Amino acid sequence: MIGLGRMGGNMAAEPDSNNLHLEIGHVLFIDIVGYSKLLIEEQKERLKQLTDIVLATAPVREATDEQLVRLPTGDGVALVFRHSVEEPARCALEIAEALQKHPELPVRMGIHSGPVSEVTDVSGRTNIAGAGINMAQRVMDCGDAGHILLSQHVADDLIQYRQWAPRLRDLGDCEVKHGVRLHLVNLYAEPLGNAAIPQKLQQAAAAKAVVEKPARRSSAGWIAALLLLALLAGGFFFMRKPTQPAVAAVMEKSIAVLPFENLSDEKQNTYFADGVQDEILTDLAKIADLKVISRGSVMQYKSGVARNLREIGQQLGVAHLLEGSVQRAANKIRVNAQLIDARTDAHLWAQTYDRDLADVFAIQSEIAKAIAEQLQAKLSPNEKAAIEKPPTTDLAAFDLYTRAKSLLLSLGLTNSQPILRQAVELLNQAVARDPAFFEAYYQLVFAHGYAYSVEGDHTPARLALTEAALQAATRLLPDAGETHLARANYLYRCQRDYNGALAELDVARRSLPNDARIFELTGYILRRRGQQEEGVRNLERAVELDPRNVYTLQQLALSYQFLRRYPEVAAVLDRALTIVPNDVATKTTRALVDLDWKAETRPLHETIDSILAGDPSAISDTADNWFTCALAERDPTAAERALVALGDNPCWLDGPLTLSRSFGEGLLARMMNLEARAHVAFTKARLEQEKIVQAQPDYGPSLCVLGLIDAALGRKEEALREGRRAIELLPVEKDSTNGCRMLVYFAMIAAWAGEKDTALQYLADNGQSPGGSTVATYGALKLLPFWDPLRGDPRFEKIVESLAAKDSK
Repeated sequence: MIGLGRMGGNMAAEPDSNNLHLEIGHVLFIDIVGYSKLLIEEQKERLKQLTDIVLATAPVREATDEQLVRLPTGDGVALVFRHSVEEPARCALEIAEALQKHPELPVRMGIHSGPVSEVTDVSGRTNIAGAGINMAQRVMDCGDAGHILLSQHVADDLIQYRQWAPRLRDLGDCEVKHGVRLHLVNLYAEPLGNAAIPQKLQQAAAAKAVVEKPARRSSAGWIAALLLLALLAGGFFFMRKPTQPAVAAVMEKSIAVLPFENLSDEKQNTYFADGVQDEILTDLAKIADLKVISRGSVMQYKSGVARNLREIGQQLGVAHLLEGSVQRAANKIRVNAQLIDARTDAHLWAQTYDRDLADVFAIQSEIAKAIAEQLQAKLSPNEKAAIEKPPTTDLAAFDLYTRAKSLLLSLGLTNSQPILRQAVELLNQAVARDPAFFEAYYQLVFAHGYAYSVEGDHTPARLALTEAALQAATRLLPDAGETHLARANYLYRCQRDYNGALAELDVARRSLPNDARIFELTGYILRRRGQQEEGVRNLERAVELDPRNVYTLQQLALSYQFLRRYPEVAAVLDRALTIVPNDVATKTTRALVDLDWKAETRPLHETIDSILAGDPSAISDTADNWFTCALAERDPTAAERALVALGDNPCWLDGPLTLSRSFGEGLLARMMNLEARAHVAFTKARLEQEKIVQAQPDYGPSLCVLGLIDAALGRKEEALREGRRAIELLPVEKDSTNGCRMLVYFAMIAAWAGEKDTALQYLADNGQSPGGSTVATYGALKLLPFWDPLRGDPRFEKIVESLAAKDSK
């Protein structure tokens, strides 16, 4: 697209490239959301309102024609500033402030700096064209009403200034026209702007898989090189998109509460409709006589598309479905709900509630009790009391809480940090409005605990925030099942107190019979204690209650992997492909099973080739797997291309290990026998890792990484000392899964340091961990170059063959 052709304003002529004079323009693109749905007279009124607001802002009012170009775009305005990138940002905030007095005027804005050029259109008037205009429009198109979105280029400039840095929130990538991916940043200065993740990014995030130790920022890089270390030490522990095992026999008293449709004029009330549905689901889940599907699975069936209720019932393994709608206007609310037999499509019950808005929680309780009666479920006095207790008396706090809870469903995606940050901010606002809002504190415990243990914020400050949220929840409802579940999560993630966590889960289970997280956490804890089979059974139970939750499904597949039950791993991933058939990460992860199981690279190679042939831009989502394949096939050219595709993010995460980009460069150089280049890269990596170890002196994984670097640099004694210290800090007795990884990584350190006997001893002892789970894999040891110092030794070859499945030989 050249110029403003789409907008219906002045059609820009294609510029003459021989006479083109380009300059950098700082573009603010503005449009009215839902403009095309307005009547003609309404369109004129809204456009005049917007024009008056824009012209009244100081950056526009005070600018000369040489400093600013003003362009009508049909449904909005484009402003091209020529002096400073701060000008469009200041202008956007002034517009946002003025719009607070005009709720009838929903506006979104996008800012980008890029090349522009003056052209003459067919009417002889001056116009502006160029990539700067086009990209600003695409940035804006990713937003919803209220958003002020910036391109990464603009954010990089603004973040240098003290007044702008606190107002910038990273959103990650958004795909726009022609497969282009833009990295976006949200400009938000309470109350100006929109703090929520744009719907377009949330929808993309929902299609991504979640893992307990997620492969962070795959599109920005460096998950791949650690995936290869995962393969070195035991295989793919970031299978990002697991699937659903066979659904258990359907119980008569089973139900799923589908997302309610928002019929309100204000589309911002979508979150409110979600909150009504979620509270009904939460109430029903407290009834032990029912099987209730968790929220993570039902939210995939958002209204707005035709629903095949029988198919949904089969996918979720339930006999009944509840669906409905919410309409909110001023201080009134209408909630419609209907109960359906998912096996026959028969409508069993329906009711419409027209009440004051303040009665919304009473409506939710009434619906839950009516459904329990229809399903002939026994309701104990304690369950009835729990259902009738409203979560808060502050509807604004409830709305903030609901928005945060929706965000937390997306944790573990390629860029979880901005999602987590915004969810925590929303929850903090909720408890500020209602200090007695128990459920908000409850969610804060999980959010801060996730940041501490999974996102790598392993700091005293984050730990203190987790503890403070837990203390607040305990103070409000010390005996609630949710309090015991929150404490179990804290003990597991932050203290590694597995016995204490299991004791808390036993108590929580009594009042939260349908909470999949109880079985999920139990499975994780038992896995770390080496009780792999028991852990699998608990994860399978969690999947029954939350059959389409990719986070839990991923971890079930991972447990199958540890037990060398490769056919079941493959079946899980094959089933995933029926859910997300076009997801490149799922395709490549499925192909990786053959590498681990049978030491076959062909399926992965062919999958990568098909992705490159079909949509080369999509390879960024799985460049890590491409890199692994290239290493296994000893193809340095492909490995180098894969590293380029990974991007420039300075770190990657795998399990508990975090490495710098310099380490990755050293790995590639070493594979290419470029020792001088490898030495330079590893030297740089060591300086970076030393700082990390200084900040986390008692954290085993950080020392383990330092040991690998020192081994690569020939610092033998330091490497062995650091590796042994890592084992002491994270012993198998404390953490079976990661403790065994430390042992196998130490074997790698020893192999790199030339201590063959030590390497073989540790590899032989820990190729299989307590409980029968495998840490090292057949394909990793047989194919990847990092075990080359041990090849040819009969002891090593025996270890390799011992890990081969019968049909992989």
